Amino acid sequence: MRVALLILLGLVIGVIGTVNVVNALNARNPMPKAVMTTMDYHMGQLSHALKAGHCDATSNQRHLERLQSTATDIVPVFDIAEQPFSDAAGQLQTRVRQALQAAPADCTALAAAIKPIGETCKSCHQKYR
Repeated sequence: MRVALLILLGLVIGVIGTVNVVNALNARNPMPKAVMTTMDYHMGQLSHALKAGHCDATSNQRHLERLQSTATDIVPVFDIAEQPFSDAAGQLQTRVRQALQAAPADCTALAAAIKPIGETCKSCHQKYR
């Protein structure tokens, strides 16, 4: 009987602990994930256009504009006070701005425009992910 009560008590404590951990995880700021998901969506659409061979200038411009807008949110949303992180975010913004200025109208130009953006993203993810 004593063993059964101890097992039951252990299960109750385990359930309470699990609920507390899940609540703590759910209380985290959802914005960093939202920013990365949004950027991933727009980069994915540009990559998909490249693979499909349908690189519409208007669509390219729209996705690049959204990338630029979202890239400006990285530093305030992630709230990382390290200078290398801020520099990497600034470099991403510069690369996206350059891609926008290039105004890629065909797939060759789009590939050249998004390659530096992808490299910058990859570099930052290797350091901070």
